[in-house]
Amino acid sequence: MTAPGKPSPSRTFGEPIEITGPRGDWNSVRRDLATHATAILYARLDDWRPERAGGPRLRALLGRDWSRYLDLTHPEVRTRFASSRVLLKFAAGAALHVPPQSVELGYTPSGRPYLHGYDGVQISLSHTEDLLLVGLATGAVIGVDAERSDRTLYGAGLGRHLCTPHEAERIEAMADDERDPAMVRLWTLKEAYSKAIGLGMQFRFTDFGFDTDGTPTEVRRPDGTPGSGNEWSFRTYGLLDRYTVSVAVGDSGFGVTTDTQAHTMLDAGIVDALAEVLGQEEDDRSERGDWW
Repeated sequence: MTAPGKPSPSRTFGEPIEITGPRGDWNSVRRDLATHATAILYARLDDWRPERAGGPRLRALLGRDWSRYLDLTHPEVRTRFASSRVLLKFAAGAALHVPPQSVELGYTPSGRPYLHGYDGVQISLSHTEDLLLVGLATGAVIGVDAERSDRTLYGAGLGRHLCTPHEAERIEAMADDERDPAMVRLWTLKEAYSKAIGLGMQFRFTDFGFDTDGTPTEVRRPDGTPGSGNEWSFRTYGLLDRYTVSVAVGDSGFGVTTDTQAHTMLDAGIVDALAEVLGQEEDDRSERGDWW
């Protein structure tokens, strides 16, 4: 259940950073990356609605995701898809010190997003209702997940679909009003961990678990014994008084870097080619926030 590479000390986490638009607090994002090698940021959907960018600018920002965006027919799904990807590109651009429209996203077979050409920065994305959530990490894999805190998850079939035997026993022993909050926390932790290791929903939630008492946690085997060491770190937050957010960060085995500038992370020839294509004018527009 552990990631490859030798164990490293558990990471600390900063508090999630609210980003209110393209001119948001990107210095705090860079500062958290330098301090913790992770940054968690969130935004409200209304601050990142795609219509605010306009057609040509939105197409430039979405890049290869543009055709996928056009294929989506449900208006709310289209909006969340575009808004979350634009936020993710602005976040990655801030971390890498490059214009957001120069960042290209790729996707693994399980759907996990990654940054083309920038292996040193790992990303994760989640969104639900009006919340957008992004995780960034250096020298580590990362997964994030968000759910409504008042979501009802407790019910029949607990041990068949969501919980290990150990978790199910602990949940059943809780007071009625404690069960659903504990289940939401477990669900977001499992989603975040599955995303971090790149398996998504291919990893059955009954095959691994977490502590159910809300304390700092580690991966647990189905019988409740430890299944990971200090190469993994986890954290759960409450956001906007109605969302539960969990983060999973695992050591990649290549060490931590505090230097995330593109010119030192990407091949120099690629950087030169990007600069030629984009031009200094677009760089200036991005610095002024004119891409929105």
